[in-house]
Amino acid sequence: MKQYIYKGLKTKLIVAFVAGVTLFSCAKKLDLYPLDQYANDIFWTSEANVNIALTALYKGNIQMQKSAEFSPTDWWSYNGLIFLEFATDNAYDRRGDNSNFNKLTNGTLTSNVGDYPNYWVNSYSRIARCNYFLENIDKAVSVSETTKERTKSEARFLRAAQYLYLSTYFGAVPLITKVLRPAEANQVTKTPLAEVQAFVETELTAAAAGLPNAAKLPASERGRATRQAALAFLGRLYLTMENWQQAATTYKTIIDFNENSIDPDYASLFNGTNESSKEIIFATQYVVDLAPNGMLQHFYPAMAAGWGIFCPLGSLAESYDFNDGSAFSYGSPLYKAGDFTANRDPRLAYNILCNNMLFKGKPYISHPDSTASPDQLTLSKQATRTGYSMRKFSYDGFSGGDLQNSGIDLPIIRYSEVLLSYLEAEIHLGTIDQALLDATINKVRGRASVAMPPVKETNAGGLLPILKKERRNELAFEGIRLWDLYRWKDAVTLLNGDFYGASFPGAKSLRKAPAGAADPNSRWYVTTKAFKAANYPWPVPQSEVNNNPNLK
Repeated sequence: MKQYIYKGLKTKLIVAFVAGVTLFSCAKKLDLYPLDQYANDIFWTSEANVNIALTALYKGNIQMQKSAEFSPTDWWSYNGLIFLEFATDNAYDRRGDNSNFNKLTNGTLTSNVGDYPNYWVNSYSRIARCNYFLENIDKAVSVSETTKERTKSEARFLRAAQYLYLSTYFGAVPLITKVLRPAEANQVTKTPLAEVQAFVETELTAAAAGLPNAAKLPASERGRATRQAALAFLGRLYLTMENWQQAATTYKTIIDFNENSIDPDYASLFNGTNESSKEIIFATQYVVDLAPNGMLQHFYPAMAAGWGIFCPLGSLAESYDFNDGSAFSYGSPLYKAGDFTANRDPRLAYNILCNNMLFKGKPYISHPDSTASPDQLTLSKQATRTGYSMRKFSYDGFSGGDLQNSGIDLPIIRYSEVLLSYLEAEIHLGTIDQALLDATINKVRGRASVAMPPVKETNAGGLLPILKKERRNELAFEGIRLWDLYRWKDAVTLLNGDFYGASFPGAKSLRKAPAGAADPNSRWYVTTKAFKAANYPWPVPQSEVNNNPNLK
């Protein structure tokens, strides 16, 4: 028997996951029928057991034991969410061009590529749990109707979120809303995308109506879904569908609740010191020793015994403006070659560890000529491949001896995203004035720890690029960039060509692109991408098609 703690259910309820309470099956790959289950007349008898089943829905497939995660187990696991940034222009996987995440957008994606099938399989595993829960919760006769209705709303929210992710990345997918036996599961067909999206809209709308507002959620239940969480995911659906009016209305509803706010301390939202912030709308919960994650092991630089897997790209580092609001340029008098973060948007230093920055009180040295440094930029050391390292989530105040035992939560949706998404919808509706800017993007940029100059552009054509950059800089490494590139149809242009890392003027060991002259800004060449429009949506994994040719 394994024990886990999920913060937010009955004051850190200890949950025993035994074979009898496993709410999913082994029906080949499309995991839809619970072969192993506790006898219903025994299990569905108390509110405590209902909470055990509900916790299994929240946990999904997220690996929550004391070890690093080596493949995506869930859209909301750190490997599944943050590592999607490797497929974008934000970051590079130290493991190289053959990384499965890199193949999503470098022009080599096929239905046989590894890792990405996990999203499909594990989504349907969670969906199976939700279907099973919804079909059985009414058997808990000793549980109040109020509790039943709330937990049903939570199950519907969690199921709809899975379908939102599946439809966002795979397009048309099987829409399964009941428990299926193995033979049925392996004969399902794809449901048209519009029908899947309509289902998600209906379910999230109903879930929002049945969930409590964030202000009514007691501290002991932190982590459970709220009305704001359901509406925020509904807003994402409308942005994906380019239904700007519905998106604006949905996001404005959250804003008008007046229960969330922009936190003055940006960095604290990602280092485990401010997890009850009103800015965090929904997050994956972790607990040291009982349900930890291995983020620090993956993200820490080599100087701190980390694996340095996550390597930010120069295109992101260069997208952060100077602190006077002017665009970054290597030719600007504000640029300091020896201190890349000088005179810059403070979020650059909060998100990216640059050469010469302090980490745990010591300088992080990634210069390619610094042979004595464990973080030397090379093609061979277990260290950066871009000259940069992850700063966000890499809390250097962590005092534990095991980097695979972190309790830092993973924000899934923050209020800053809500404000920026609301502005995006309004831009497309053509209703822009300074008051709107001050209530949205300028609140995000104006938090005390960032304090960037306010945006004053009210022309839609000029404001949209500013909004896109703001989303990139504010939400970097939170698993949102790939979705944005896909829905904006910017992937074809932005995920093609050569990508570079940090600049090292005068470096003797500077890596150059395979073709062409040396980079004029003395940047380290990292990789070349060749995204094709045919790479999106993702193909159904070949392993699934082998089991069920209807999915081809």
